[in-house]
Amino acid sequence: MTATATSAWSDLAELGRSEAALRAFLHGLPGVDRVGAEQRAAQLGTRSIKTTAKAWAIDLAIRMVDLTTLEGADTPGKVRALAAKALRPDPADPTCPHVGAVCVYPSMVPHVAEVLRGSGDRAGSDETSVVHLASVATAFPSGQAPLEVKLADTRAAVEAGADEIDMVINRGAFLTGRYQEVYDEIVATREVCGDAHLKVILETGELSTYDNVRRASWLAMLAGADFIKTSTGKVPAAATPPVTLVMLEAVRDFRAATGRQVGVKPAGGIKTTKDAIKYLVMVNETVGTDWLDPDWFRFGASSLLNDLLMQRTKMTTGDYAGPDYFTLD
Repeated sequence: MTATATSAWSDLAELGRSEAALRAFLHGLPGVDRVGAEQRAAQLGTRSIKTTAKAWAIDLAIRMVDLTTLEGADTPGKVRALAAKALRPDPADPTCPHVGAVCVYPSMVPHVAEVLRGSGDRAGSDETSVVHLASVATAFPSGQAPLEVKLADTRAAVEAGADEIDMVINRGAFLTGRYQEVYDEIVATREVCGDAHLKVILETGELSTYDNVRRASWLAMLAGADFIKTSTGKVPAAATPPVTLVMLEAVRDFRAATGRQVGVKPAGGIKTTKDAIKYLVMVNETVGTDWLDPDWFRFGASSLLNDLLMQRTKMTTGDYAGPDYFTLD
């Protein structure tokens, strides 16, 4: 980070000390041109890529998947199987890359950790596991709980082995203009995370406007988010290309202002290889190749991985494997 960027980041960090200054900054952000954003996202969605680029994009998308199960019926056996699949998505093909992370509820973290632990050593990596272990926290998906409960939720997940935390913001507080409350909760959660990365879920389907998506993105980044994430996947309106475009523009502008790079994770509703490639094109065209890396861009998904595997098999063997060829998640 340059001296200028360091100074700019220090100045922006000071906003969290004053509710009035924070509000003035967020409401002083440029408004989002709704029609322009939707047209730009639609235009990027029509781009085609060559076959060789498609093969590379599929492997990259697999490495970007946060393989997720967040159901009341989750069991230790189910999440262990999911973790095994995360490490070897296609057991018949040793060249198939592993996914980015497994994402589960805090109570399931120890069972996933049992499977992932030591995979880094086996792969010759310096990391304990080649696949990250993500846990939702802070009263997911509603975010409606006292702060001490949210922090205990986060602390338990980290102590059990999670190295990534997906927290939810209090949308009720945000929508009623209580930005300081949201900021302080993110800061407190960030502190409890320790070395674990913090993904902040905005639940964009409940934020009503693109302007609110931009404000929430900046608020999360100012408070220390390592990633900003669209959705919990628990409301009808999940990730959309225009919303993701607005968030990508926010992280681009934030890095230009502060020198600090923040990742983006669209989640919910991304089911096909075609969808994933559209998002990768958007990333490349909006923020550039620095974000074309699992450290900076992820897909929150459950069914997406199987479609990527089917398309990969078609490209490598010429045969199209049916959906029952791979395990169901």
